[in-house]
Amino acid sequence: MMLETLVIISLLGCTHSQETQSMTLEEKTSIRHQIIEMFDHAYGSYMKHAYPADELMPLSCKGRVRGQEPNRGDIDDSLGKFSLTLIDTLDTLVVLNKLEEFEEAVRKAVSDVRFDNDVVVSVFETNIRVLGGLLGGHVMADLLKQRGEKMQWYHDELLHMAVELGHRLLPAFNTTSGLPFPKVNLRYGIVNPLSRTGTESDTCTACAGTMILEFAALSRLSGESVFEEHARKALDVLWERRQKGSDLVGTVINIHNGEWVRRESGVGAGIDSYYEYLMKAYILLGDHVFLQRFNTHYSAIMKYISQPPLLLNVHMHNPTVGVRSWMDSLLAFFPGLQVLRGDLKPAIETHEMLYQVTKQHKFLPEAFTTEFRVHWGQHLLRPEFAESTYYLYKATGDPYYLRVGQSIVEKLNTYARVPCGFAAVQDVRTGTHEDRMDSFFLAEMFKYLYLMFSEKSQLPINIDDYIFTTEAHLLPVTLSITQAPSQANATEDTSVSHDEDLFTHSCPSMETLFPNNPSFAKTIRDGYKYLTGVGRALHSLPVREIELPLHDNGIEPMEFLKSMGISLTSLKEMTLGDPTTQKEQKGVYRVRIVAEVGATPEEEAVVPHVVQLISPPFLGRTVLTAGPAKFGMDLTKQEHGVKGSIVKVSPYTACGPVDNAAELKGRIALVLRGDCMFAAKARWLQQTGAIGVIFIDHREGSNSDETPLFQMVGDGDSTEDITLPLVFLFSREGAVLTAALEEHHNVDVLLLPKERQLGYDKMEEPISMNIKLLLTQEGEMEEISAGGPTLQFVLENEEVFSKEELIGSEQQDGRTQPCSADSSQSLNSNAGPET
Repeated sequence: MMLETLVIISLLGCTHSQETQSMTLEEKTSIRHQIIEMFDHAYGSYMKHAYPADELMPLSCKGRVRGQEPNRGDIDDSLGKFSLTLIDTLDTLVVLNKLEEFEEAVRKAVSDVRFDNDVVVSVFETNIRVLGGLLGGHVMADLLKQRGEKMQWYHDELLHMAVELGHRLLPAFNTTSGLPFPKVNLRYGIVNPLSRTGTESDTCTACAGTMILEFAALSRLSGESVFEEHARKALDVLWERRQKGSDLVGTVINIHNGEWVRRESGVGAGIDSYYEYLMKAYILLGDHVFLQRFNTHYSAIMKYISQPPLLLNVHMHNPTVGVRSWMDSLLAFFPGLQVLRGDLKPAIETHEMLYQVTKQHKFLPEAFTTEFRVHWGQHLLRPEFAESTYYLYKATGDPYYLRVGQSIVEKLNTYARVPCGFAAVQDVRTGTHEDRMDSFFLAEMFKYLYLMFSEKSQLPINIDDYIFTTEAHLLPVTLSITQAPSQANATEDTSVSHDEDLFTHSCPSMETLFPNNPSFAKTIRDGYKYLTGVGRALHSLPVREIELPLHDNGIEPMEFLKSMGISLTSLKEMTLGDPTTQKEQKGVYRVRIVAEVGATPEEEAVVPHVVQLISPPFLGRTVLTAGPAKFGMDLTKQEHGVKGSIVKVSPYTACGPVDNAAELKGRIALVLRGDCMFAAKARWLQQTGAIGVIFIDHREGSNSDETPLFQMVGDGDSTEDITLPLVFLFSREGAVLTAALEEHHNVDVLLLPKERQLGYDKMEEPISMNIKLLLTQEGEMEEISAGGPTLQFVLENEEVFSKEELIGSEQQDGRTQPCSADSSQSLNSNAGPET
């Protein structure tokens, strides 16, 4: 094997970062006032433009009323025509010391909000947002009344509303297993023929396991034990169904037989708040069994899922096998939970990784790869990163986390603020907005940010007397000494033995964790500071030389590095004529890295596809850019693509049996994104005999010009059974296709990669090469080339062609190239020694 050594120059320097500076009281006060102003802008916009609707549409400056706006699938299951944002914001008003506004908001909720609505809602979302909001509001109202300051008219109205809502959610628990249905009709429950729900068979782990805080608090405040009983039973089932070998749980479970439907295990979407509620149920209720269960799960998480600073997804039955190469933004809550556990080191590591991702993309993308590239570009103004930042600041007192909080405030104001509130970001790469401001933005984001920049004396309540629910609603820890209403509220002690550590049964202290080391957090963070490359100093001094030996594995090392986009410069060329960069300069040192060149898997590039309309009157002239799928037929291997007539599916979302199956046979199906996974839709349509599927985005206004293409992914299980070709159109392109179908009824299309569309001439991409020429006097070249091989061009006066000789040679070659008299003159001039 030939071994060649190349010298790569990296330019390093140091900058004085604001992040390392402490924050004065004046600065904290200024930022706190800014947070209050931002809250007033968001809440005021909701009350002015949206109330009594559930949510504000900040781009349209109006309320989002379910049934009056285009259906968004599962997202709309949070909306129940119960003024969601108002109720979700109640205790935030108290924390921000807006007591007048709080009293007015409670009056509005009591007088205006009704739950007897014929609407199907998510049990999980309604519990954490509405039931939790009512309970948090009741606790605050009761406290203010006892103080004699406000709310003297209040007689537990919010608690009565919470009891009513709790009873409307209870029918969801009418299953053989005790796991709740994912949806319930607020008026008709589950079994009623008018309920339009109850056919679901699966629910997510977090959906079933995130009821205990709200339901137990409701039982203990109202005296009705039934709520706590049902929530405990659901947790018992999830615990019993854990994988006994790994102590991990899956993401989706069958509510009737308790079998796992999706077996990937992580700490993000689908599972997140199940772990959170085990820990917090112990704190709120004082039940030691919940702590035992959490510690057992936590040991498994740290063994299989946590690979600092990453938190990966694994297969619950075979936890050494990873199941995906990306992380979702919901896992950003986990460092905060680790702070409660007392495990600060991995909390600091993961939080720092998340912070570096926000530096690179402004916000946390909804999902990002393990190489910190965008997987899903959406950002819904989620508060989980702010939540963990708050917990870390409270635990460490490190002003670094105040600077992180300051950056969150600044980015929200710069990139999400619009005239009517704050708008979600449709794609962090483009900065485009989405007409959406979820209620959790007011319930959580402002609460955590305000608390971060406030002293205890500046708060109207003692925040240490409360536990935060997953929606940041405040429940008093005194509930732990409240007598449980019934002996039935005893959770089975089926704990398993596991390794215990210092903090298994007690809270940590800074002195125990990091004695005599006030800068411990910085020490941990420094190793992860430049994970994404953002923030690295760019100064020319000092120069670090790295000798990188490359084993010659069949490709010339120089060409190999060029193919990777690495530009190489000779040290002699860099230092020529610049004495400040000579090796004698202080701070220059040499590091030898031995590395073997091997193939490394890169993120798969998205190959643009198209939907080309080929029937009259289009005749191939209308071409719509489409995204591919990672499963189903590979259109890049089909020479002529797939041709067929298009038919709109009924129902349009195709998440169950298809009504017009006979019409779809042998045709290409048009189906709307949403309500269920792409793979589920594809399976239903494959059963009809369709020959292809075109998915159309349900997000209004999305288009391929402003939003990068992505590859549709499966449902986590094997998708080998799906053989249809599948493509995805954004909303604007989809509207062109559906309009064509409505006007012409019979429309034929081609599904194929963009480069193979009819009438498309693929141009050869030019190959570019940078060549650096250094003109020297005779004899100087030997000195420069002494360090390695060189390519020499020698110009000699004796070998200059005349104009006539050049023209003659061109004509003999069959080609005539224009040559001006001026250029001929320059060729024949005597260059002299300067050349």
